Amino acid sequence: MKRLLRNLVFSGLSGALTVACAATQPRNIADVCDIFEDRRSWYRAAKSSERRWGIPIEVNMAFIYQESSFQARAKPERTRLLWIFPGPRPSSAFGYAQALDSTWDDYVVAANNKGASRRNFDDAIDFVAWYNANSNRISKIERRDARNLYYAYHEGNGGYQRGTYRGKQWLVDAANRVQSNSQRFSSQLAQCRRELDKNWFQRLIS
Repeated sequence: MKRLLRNLVFSGLSGALTVACAATQPRNIADVCDIFEDRRSWYRAAKSSERRWGIPIEVNMAFIYQESSFQARAKPERTRLLWIFPGPRPSSAFGYAQALDSTWDDYVVAANNKGASRRNFDDAIDFVAWYNANSNRISKIERRDARNLYYAYHEGNGGYQRGTYRGKQWLVDAANRVQSNSQRFSSQLAQCRRELDKNWFQRLIS
């Protein structure tokens, strides 16, 4: 009985440590190969979302890099009252993808992903791919056009079609960074994707 309890406690602690580790920011967020080598489960989730929604891995990863720098509990900074006191946050954006409450609820229903969490990388990258697939369908934005997909992600497809991003230089700059990071991630993936696609036995004997 004592041994059983000891094993249960150890299993619980191991599980908690695994979750805690998964929620930490990767060590080198500028290199998608390093990220996926460190987090193989993230690569499997990214590849699954690419297959499901048709949006390239590098595009979706560039969005998460821009939105949260791969931090699970990221939130917008609070506003300031009288330049001193913390005020309310400007939106309900939260998690890896900085998804709003209402948009996340739409995703959960549309993707039939009950129990999805914005703190879970698998769910977050699936959300980004889902949203970008909608922008491809609704606004006819090419699937690798990370810049314009990001405009639609931030402004909504209605705002994108009205061109509301044009008067927001900070958003134009952010979208340019997303495009640049997507291209960089694409080049990096070309060098490591074959290795990432190997199963554990293939990696063992290679």
